[in-house]
Amino acid sequence: MAGAGAGAQAATDMARLRKAAIEKPVSLEPRGSGHHTRGMVRHRIGIDLGGTKIEVAALAPDGALRVRRRIATPEGYEATLAAMATLVREVERELGETCTVGIGIPGTISPATGLVKNANSTVLNGRALDRDMAALLGREVRAENDANCFALSEAADGAGAGCRVVFGVILGTGCGGGIVADGAVLRGRQRVAGEWGHNSLPWPNPDELPGPPCWCGRSGCLETWLSGPSLARDCDGPEARDASELPARAAAGDARARAALDRHADRLARGLAHVVNLLDPDCIVLGGGLSNMAHLYTALPALLPRHVFSDVCDTPILPNRHGDSSGVRGAAWLWPAE
Repeated sequence: MAGAGAGAQAATDMARLRKAAIEKPVSLEPRGSGHHTRGMVRHRIGIDLGGTKIEVAALAPDGALRVRRRIATPEGYEATLAAMATLVREVERELGETCTVGIGIPGTISPATGLVKNANSTVLNGRALDRDMAALLGREVRAENDANCFALSEAADGAGAGCRVVFGVILGTGCGGGIVADGAVLRGRQRVAGEWGHNSLPWPNPDELPGPPCWCGRSGCLETWLSGPSLARDCDGPEARDASELPARAAAGDARARAALDRHADRLARGLAHVVNLLDPDCIVLGGGLSNMAHLYTALPALLPRHVFSDVCDTPILPNRHGDSSGVRGAAWLWPAE
């Protein structure tokens, strides 16, 4: 997070931007034209809003990445909005056109209230983020769960391209999931479709009960077993947070690291078996920092059939194609190419 001084400056910028949005909304017309040309928008801007960083990217109509920038997430809600608005304006100045804007958030917009819910970046909860950004930019802004954005990106032109049903998994600081069916995000009635990370670990062993406490208020959620920090704690104790070196340690003969990775793969297979039993996707695409652990792509296909209610289970477990750009690309894909 940025310091308090940066936060205060961003709050000042926020007030200025709100005033500007009221006095002179941003036009959707291109420069030099007096006609409304919504259908002529060429680029789409996506924003990936995380707890520690904000990333913005602009996609050309063919999906090619044209601009990409990343900054630290400032402290506070209004400062975060101001930072995103500034990034959008900078990218549009560089491109010389006004673009559509989509945002991937670590939560979802409640269909009941229109406010953010279930965000592990708790400063967002209870806020009308999409409407607040629309007021700043003077146009409609679409917001979607970040795991849904990841799944949409990988289904559109990534590892899941050509598959009818794609389940996208985020294994990073948290554990999220998103579903894309026939090219569209499946949100569900409550907008929680794909939120497998807050189901309990299936078929728990006695020493896995009741499970670690979760930030959501429950215990034993898959997120408390499968996220990067959870894997690190399982291996190296309660103060550990970084699991990125565990595969190298295991390869070098560290028995503790090897055992932790084996436990993690087994738990991940149990969690994904529930997904297959309920959804039976055409493929599962892994994202987030832990998706870089190569052993998962051999371990999971061997472990998954033990728990799936079928005579065969050949669901492909795939690494993502777009890396850490998938989320921001998916946010841009919330708008169709025009």
